[in-house]
Amino acid sequence: MHIDESTVKRAVHTIQMLAVDAVEKANSGHPGAPMGLASITFEIFTRHLRYDPKDPSWPDRDRFVLSAGHASMLLYSLLHLAGYDLSLDELKRFRQLGSRTPGHPEVHLTPGVEVTTGPLGQGISTAVGMAAALKMMEARFAGKGDVATARVFGIASDGDLMEGVSAEASSLAGHLGLSNLVFFYDDNRITIDGKTDLAFSEDVGKRYESYGWFVQSIDGHDHAQIRAALDAAVAEPRRPSLIVARTTIGYGSPGKANSAKAHGEPLGAKEVEATKKAIGWPTEPTFLVPDDVRAIFTTRQAEGQKAHETWKQAMRDLEQKDAEAAALYRRLVARDVPENLFDELVKAAPRKDAATRQHAGVIEQRAAALVPSLVGGSADLNPSTKTYIEGSPAIQKGAFDGRNIHFGVREHAMGAFVNGLALAGGFIPFGSTFLVFADYMRPAIRMAALSELHSVFVFTHDSVFLGEDGPTHQPIEHLWSLRLIPNVDVVRPADSLECAAAWAHALLRRSGPTALALTRQKVPELPRPEGFDPKVMLRGGYVLADSTTNPPAVVIIATGSEVGLAMEAKKILEAEGDRVRVVSMPCLEQFQRQDQAYREEVLPPGTPRVVIEAGVTAPWRALVGERGLVIGRDDFGASAPDKDLAKAFGFTADVVAGKIRVMRRA
Repeated sequence: MHIDESTVKRAVHTIQMLAVDAVEKANSGHPGAPMGLASITFEIFTRHLRYDPKDPSWPDRDRFVLSAGHASMLLYSLLHLAGYDLSLDELKRFRQLGSRTPGHPEVHLTPGVEVTTGPLGQGISTAVGMAAALKMMEARFAGKGDVATARVFGIASDGDLMEGVSAEASSLAGHLGLSNLVFFYDDNRITIDGKTDLAFSEDVGKRYESYGWFVQSIDGHDHAQIRAALDAAVAEPRRPSLIVARTTIGYGSPGKANSAKAHGEPLGAKEVEATKKAIGWPTEPTFLVPDDVRAIFTTRQAEGQKAHETWKQAMRDLEQKDAEAAALYRRLVARDVPENLFDELVKAAPRKDAATRQHAGVIEQRAAALVPSLVGGSADLNPSTKTYIEGSPAIQKGAFDGRNIHFGVREHAMGAFVNGLALAGGFIPFGSTFLVFADYMRPAIRMAALSELHSVFVFTHDSVFLGEDGPTHQPIEHLWSLRLIPNVDVVRPADSLECAAAWAHALLRRSGPTALALTRQKVPELPRPEGFDPKVMLRGGYVLADSTTNPPAVVIIATGSEVGLAMEAKKILEAEGDRVRVVSMPCLEQFQRQDQAYREEVLPPGTPRVVIEAGVTAPWRALVGERGLVIGRDDFGASAPDKDLAKAFGFTADVVAGKIRVMRRA
């Protein structure tokens, strides 16, 4: 599509001024970056990005990721012009309650937004995972037609590339040779505090060259240079691309261009008027979109719809030529999970004493056989996390048909990469490491929860009972630090059957991320009463062993490795004539979703409650009440074998029974 330069200039001014007017109307926002990046994004959207705004979820569309999420009005302006369901009225409601134009882009809220961005570094790091997912889809259907050809374009800011997570992810992207990933670096040399050289003086281009990226440097306002760089980046067959674009923040503003004042505050009415006059733009009406500019995007929309139709024909051809491959494509895109998954995983559960990481590893193999979408890896810990999918290779440069991913010692990047796999579609991804290192992943886990992503995080070595590695590796607050993130389900299974339920929960839950917490140490296989229905485990909490005579006089609630301890304490107390119920609570969040009648059936109101979990105690007090008892740890543990720690810390049946006895007499 040829566009004369005067129309290009008007289109760029339209993008700029829509952003300026929206920020001014809201009296809040970041006008400078959209003003500086309008030329780059215009070229991306009108020359290379394949999209169909009438079907934003078209699987083979190209993705655009605005990692610099503070420049959200840039993206909203483009999405409006491109024809997505984002009206001019929504632009006028920027940053207002209930609008589809929040301060930072949110993937589940606004059509055309591919990634929730804002925390710097997360966007480009998630984009790396998206690009890998698209490569993995491409590899599965290579030679079968052009059904998986999508690419990822994006823009990152100084702040994105200062954050460590982007360094980890970019290093991995270069190692994998993600040639379908093209990012611009907005080198405007301005941050909130002032000029970037206050704290940032490295050569970003050389750094990315060392990662294995194809690096170009351009003037980010010169359309000829932008086009040439984009063409070269798209044609690069072996490496991801970084285009270092020297731009001016607040470009076109006479009084605030190239200053920190243009970054995070409105220009102000006088400066808006001065800017519009300086670039030859009408001061009224605001939110102006000239007809010839809208026509550019209408034409581009038609081109995108044509590309979409071409893809549909390719899918029809695939159906005729290779029905099995077409069926696999549909299963992957749907992230299909068989209806009998839970039953099959229960059958696969080893009924023996073992660490739950071992049980979960065995069950994961059966899950992988049933769910072709399941992919993932570990942060250099496969021998410990037991998560390597057998019978499949790991992805590597030039070979993306595997189901395993070696993340290296990069927990920060792994979390974002997993989210990118989930966002790209086609896969249910997991990443695994020790629970204590969830701290490194917390921003990505929070983003997964906010974005309602089907991400799975497998954490092993889940308590002080990992033993000799000591306090640096012994998680104390981590179970609750994850539970406190809204929309994260934390599942801590107690034995092989609960591990089956844990994996089933993680694979069936599509509305947010699931974290599995698994033991290093061996735990007993728990006895179940006659007629036990395994499906009750999927309710998050259930009666594992009831009192010999009802009603119970005390309820012991436990999770994971402490459930076996609760059962032993029950034996001691019942031998003394007490009436004790043991409730296993593998997933508190799921239990709290149950109806009140079920919750009260499991935890009778007024019956004294005890919680046993080898971690911080304070949050559990809301469940046990003032007269209840919480047995846990509120320090950082110690370095010793797990059995010595259990004895030293009072996690033995006789000590637990004694504490319950004292509570009952109080």
